[in-house]
Amino acid sequence: MPVTIEIINQSKHPLPEYQTAGAAGMDLRANLDAPVSLASLERRLIPTGLFIALPNGYEAQIRPRSGMSVKKGLTLVNAVGTIDCDYRGEIMIPVINLSTETQTIEDGERIAQMIIARYERAELQPVEVLEDTARGAGGFGHSGTK
Repeated sequence: MPVTIEIINQSKHPLPEYQTAGAAGMDLRANLDAPVSLASLERRLIPTGLFIALPNGYEAQIRPRSGMSVKKGLTLVNAVGTIDCDYRGEIMIPVINLSTETQTIEDGERIAQMIIARYERAELQPVEVLEDTARGAGGFGHSGTK
């Protein structure tokens, strides 16, 4: 059963929606008065005109759209952003242009996707030693390349 998310839409665009039956994320659109151009490596917060109220125990993850990343070199500054359940401000998308050319974002363009996820809060338990595992402290690249 889907979770209900309260939303205020002050944009001139329809509510976010899933593009396919199996999509995990809803596409978010730029809500702009005029196109925004970003030079190479320029960052900008792009407004959506959307405000949400998430239930306790849920977050909204804001992720890049693969099409914008591949076609334009536009992605999110913080890779995956988190909207906490107690945030009530406008959803703003921190976009960066990683291409070598100026890229333009148009009003209504789908610029990010929003995934709603349940989370658990943790209680940290200080200890002197952690249980050993087969992996141990093996980190980045520890399992090889093939």
